[in-house]
Amino acid sequence: MQYKANSAEDYINQVPEARQNALKKLTSVIKKNLPKGFEEGIQYGMIGYYVPHAIYPDGYHCNPKEPLPFLSVASQKNSINLYHMGIYANKDIHDWFVAEYPKYSKTKLDMGKSCIRFKKIDQIPYELIGALAQKISVKDWINTYETAIKK
Repeated sequence: MQYKANSAEDYINQVPEARQNALKKLTSVIKKNLPKGFEEGIQYGMIGYYVPHAIYPDGYHCNPKEPLPFLSVASQKNSINLYHMGIYANKDIHDWFVAEYPKYSKTKLDMGKSCIRFKKIDQIPYELIGALAQKISVKDWINTYETAIKK
């Protein structure tokens, strides 16, 4: 589902009321745990956390006018989704997350390459998401990104 929002707060205010508290808590956990340097805003119609141009002037290679994306949160039709580029780009982080997930949630992990879908919003593993958010610094993300696009 697409929302026309200008900020994370604006986005959350547009989603169905039953999901607003979960999104508020999820974005709060992310902001509390992300290393310094990432910024929050709206990117690709979702709440995004990205490396601003002030830190990485080249921006995203697909569209250099966009800051370098890292993590996004979206309310979709049947789930709240978390998109974490580090899970996609770093096998160690992917494997860590897959191994840790059952320790924090009784639901089966529903995951794509970078997308984690939470269909039962009352069972979002916030503590695990906080730990995941801490895993990659801005510097590490830029290095991982540049290594990947130079291949």
